Amino acid sequence: MLAEERKAHIVDFVNSHGAATLSELSELLGASESTVRRDVESLSRAGLIMRVHGGATKLSPSNLVLVDQTSSERRTLNAAQKDAVGRLAASLIGPDDFVYLDAGTTTAALVEHLSETRATFMTNSLPIAQRLLQRGCRTLVPAGEVKPVTEAIVGEVAVESLRSYHFTIGFFGTNGADVRTGFTTPELSEASVKRCALEHTLHPIVLCDASKFSKVSLVTFADFGSASIICDHAPDDVRAAMAEAQQRKATIELVEVA
Repeated sequence: MLAEERKAHIVDFVNSHGAATLSELSELLGASESTVRRDVESLSRAGLIMRVHGGATKLSPSNLVLVDQTSSERRTLNAAQKDAVGRLAASLIGPDDFVYLDAGTTTAALVEHLSETRATFMTNSLPIAQRLLQRGCRTLVPAGEVKPVTEAIVGEVAVESLRSYHFTIGFFGTNGADVRTGFTTPELSEASVKRCALEHTLHPIVLCDASKFSKVSLVTFADFGSASIICDHAPDDVRAAMAEAQQRKATIELVEVA
């Protein structure tokens, strides 16, 4: 198959399906993933599709999340749903847990409903760390650079700080939750921290409201089905994907609070 014909197939497939992984495109085209990756990069530069970590998504302003909003801006969005999700998530924490709390307004809502303060907490969020301390919780933070927009500790130094820890349970925020492209966030530095912490967590749980589903941001930090999800409401494709994931891994589940 000629390169231009291959690229045309990629654009058609991505636009008709909304998104695609490199492995999907490789199987479809009978080409290596390295070849497909180069094609995707070329098409992305040409403005025909959007390259994301591990694949590509179609250009659609309605489902793309390109930048982070400030914490104050996000706090008022879907506040009731975040509160319900945070309340349920807080009830899962036991006295002997070593808990990781990712930066985010939904994970911050969890802290407001926290009744178990004997657990040990680590967070890369400065506001969450401050609130945990106010509640008398033993609180750890990683080393690293503070990202001004989200007040999160990010970067390679933070990743190195997290590699020696093993969390019993962890709660993660996400900018996008899509069945094909997974859990995504706008910046590599923050995605790296999320990915490392999630991989070092026995029971990782993504907290999100329904507005995050079918949204795609620039960097994938975890595959869909690699963590449980607590949300207010999930569409049918998410329910199906999580049911399939649960068959493969007993600790994965979807919990809807509404």
